[in-house]
Amino acid sequence: MFAIIDRTDLRLIRVLHADARLSVTALAERIGLSPNATAERMRRLQREGVIAGFTLRLDWAALGRGLIAFVEVKLDRTDGEVFDAFAAAVRDVAGIDECHMVAGGFDYLLKTRHADMAAYRAFLADALATLPGVRETRTYVVMEEVVAGGALPG
Repeated sequence: MFAIIDRTDLRLIRVLHADARLSVTALAERIGLSPNATAERMRRLQREGVIAGFTLRLDWAALGRGLIAFVEVKLDRTDGEVFDAFAAAVRDVAGIDECHMVAGGFDYLLKTRHADMAAYRAFLADALATLPGVRETRTYVVMEEVVAGGALPG
């Protein structure tokens, strides 16, 4: 079931998406509602799963994880057992920022973060290649991150 979202909800979501640290009072001022009405909308949007949580944007280079690599993963078989085993194992691998099952010429697309190319090479050999069902990988190293965590459309 989908939540009913009105223009005020969308305005609230856009403002929070840009700065999730805003107080309810500051958010209320920006969207033109009272703090109580704003807080109630936020609670409803959280209850309905529209707002799933709040996160930090990190400077990964400052944390020693400035190298981003996208990795295509092709499994040796495409059946439920292999998919389940890979998905369960990949959740516990350090360095994997995102994992998406995709349709097309490969099975999963990973976004990974590492200190440098040597660290990525170790990750590939010691972690990724040992996951269940992995037959083949193809790596794309990011030269420049142009947009990250994009804004909501419209």
